Amino acid sequence: MIVKKLDDVLGTEHEVKGGTWTSRRLILRDAGMGFSLHDTLIHAGTETLIWYKNHLEAVYCIEGKGEIEVLPDGPTYPIEAGTLYALNGNEKHLLRAEEEMRMICTFNPPLTGLEVHDEDGVYPALTE
Repeated sequence: MIVKKLDDVLGTEHEVKGGTWTSRRLILRDAGMGFSLHDTLIHAGTETLIWYKNHLEAVYCIEGKGEIEVLPDGPTYPIEAGTLYALNGNEKHLLRAEEEMRMICTFNPPLTGLEVHDEDGVYPALTE
């Protein structure tokens, strides 16, 4: 059984800061669960280009307000507490935060914990 608190990852290598976001990585590949679980902050007033070519992601917003625009030509969906979106087609998108958004995110395949977005907004497919 795995039991963790958010405080267990704050200030460690599992709290990854990416400029427009901060990802607190709670469950990673080494846990053997088949997915990773993250408590992520998208900072207010930011826009982040993301394209998970190598991962599927589901995101549930628990705080804040913003929108997600599917690229290259829409649609755009509002995001607020209680909104779920799933990138089941590896959609390239822009994530905009009007207010700081707190998102609970799952990834398949699971992240190792070392990933950061490249210039195209992609996480590499790491195995260790």
